[in-house]
Amino acid sequence: MTKADVISEISDKTGIDRSDVQASVEAFFSIVKSTMADGENIYVRGFGSFVNKRRARKVARNISKNTAIVIDAHYIPSFKPSKIFIDKIKASNKLN
Repeated sequence: MTKADVISEISDKTGIDRSDVQASVEAFFSIVKSTMADGENIYVRGFGSFVNKRRARKVARNISKNTAIVIDAHYIPSFKPSKIFIDKIKASNKLN
């Protein structure tokens, strides 16, 4: 399912104009990106959490040049689904 599919489905189920739904979805994604870039996490009860995970400094290998390179500590965005979300997926008959 793509973002356009999600927008269409929300518009169909709620009766809200497609352009208004698209603006809302785009605003949500923009807020998530900017908030996480500022170092904050986002918690959506019943859905999950968007969190920044810290990756430690490590030594990696460049196989083509046979050299070692150092990758500094950094943060990556991550999503952790809530228990309700996980239980709903586990109970789904379409995935089994």
